Amino acid sequence: MSTGTDQRIILGLDIGTTSVKVCLVDWTEGKVVARQTKDTQANVPSELGCEGNKQNVPKIMSAVHICVSRLPKELLRQVEIIGICGQMHGVMLWHYDTSAPWERADIESSRYDIVPTQVSNLYTWQDSRCDPDFLSSLPKPDSHLRAYSGYGCNTLFWIAKNRPEKLERFNCAGTVQDFMVAMLANLKRPVMSVQNAASWGYFNTEDHSWNSELLEGAGFPTSLLPEVIPSGDVAGTLADQWHGIPVGTPIAAALGDLQCSVLATLRNLDDAVLNISTSAQLGFVAANFQTDQVDASSPVEYFPYFDGKYLAVATALNGGNALATFIQMLQQWTLDLGFNMPQSSVWSKVLELGSQDSSESTLCVIPTLLGERHSPQQNASITNIDPGNLGLGQVFKAICRGIIENLHSMMPREMLLKANISRILGIGSALTRNPVLQSEVRQCYQLPVVFVPGGDAAWGAAMAVSRN
Repeated sequence: MSTGTDQRIILGLDIGTTSVKVCLVDWTEGKVVARQTKDTQANVPSELGCEGNKQNVPKIMSAVHICVSRLPKELLRQVEIIGICGQMHGVMLWHYDTSAPWERADIESSRYDIVPTQVSNLYTWQDSRCDPDFLSSLPKPDSHLRAYSGYGCNTLFWIAKNRPEKLERFNCAGTVQDFMVAMLANLKRPVMSVQNAASWGYFNTEDHSWNSELLEGAGFPTSLLPEVIPSGDVAGTLADQWHGIPVGTPIAAALGDLQCSVLATLRNLDDAVLNISTSAQLGFVAANFQTDQVDASSPVEYFPYFDGKYLAVATALNGGNALATFIQMLQQWTLDLGFNMPQSSVWSKVLELGSQDSSESTLCVIPTLLGERHSPQQNASITNIDPGNLGLGQVFKAICRGIIENLHSMMPREMLLKANISRILGIGSALTRNPVLQSEVRQCYQLPVVFVPGGDAAWGAAMAVSRN
């Protein structure tokens, strides 16, 4: 499709855990020409309390529409292709039979309204309803990738065994970004990329197929599994004009936000990318990786990347969320003491005190409030407390050190050196805004660390589909 100008405009979208980001990329210049972002505020209470983690899909889709509607109309009319990525591992359900689970708000509007009775909530990657006992009752995947709580197939297993009546209402399943693709292309059945399928578990990345027989034998609702196509391939075309984007515009199968974030950041193959936002990931492109090389005792996972390559990734469930919990605790304490201190002021003070503290504190904080996938029962703890290391700056610094040391325990410096990694590129809001955390990365890994403005997964999604 030609724009009729010297520009090649691509729309990239990232449906993240806490916010939606969109951008328009002029591929002839290789630069972002417009971008928007909006918090989704989509979390909803779970009947399982803290063991469940769900989000409201209509709120997420509303945030997408608001972001896209704020982009320049003259550029939206030139969009050649749409690339979408989003939070991995999660799953939502919907029903599409005689009518779609989405509808136009009105004839003139570009907005889609979600029919609430035809969609479930999104069960996110943070969902921990699958405890170790439940996971041990499931069959071992025929894949080099393990399946943890929060992974789509395991969540569906749990629902099938514990809430089977919920499945009776739906005939489709996918990630929230797969739902977005299905909505825009009006697909009766979802289409999923290899990247998102691998993030669900029970998917063999060598033959690009679900473990269908294994799953069906264990009582899994295999009819819900989406069709899987190569990452970057087109899943459909725009069914209706959308915010000025022409009907028939190609839409690629949705991708993983991790892969797109790395793609947007990576400068050289000897770079590793450290992303700390809600959670924390450290990864690098694993040259010549073979699936039979996986060390079953290692928490490092190898996810499909692009062009047949794999990403070696250490994922910590505890990143910026651990720091945010500490700040919320301090704010509540000040409120309990009769003072009302804005959260922004608390952040400013702890960053100031942590940056000023030059002492070598022995205070040890293990910040695993959410456990880890390879150790779900692990809790957070503080040790080596003495009267001289209880200053606020010292405690904050120790938490930052604990976050990095937790990640280092999964992917140590030695592993990076063995893979010929010579530099770490740091991205993510929790890292780029926190000089204390940055200092701890340098001290722990003893490698050159560059903090870059990259990591924009929406930009990465646009990059990934630019070759179509």
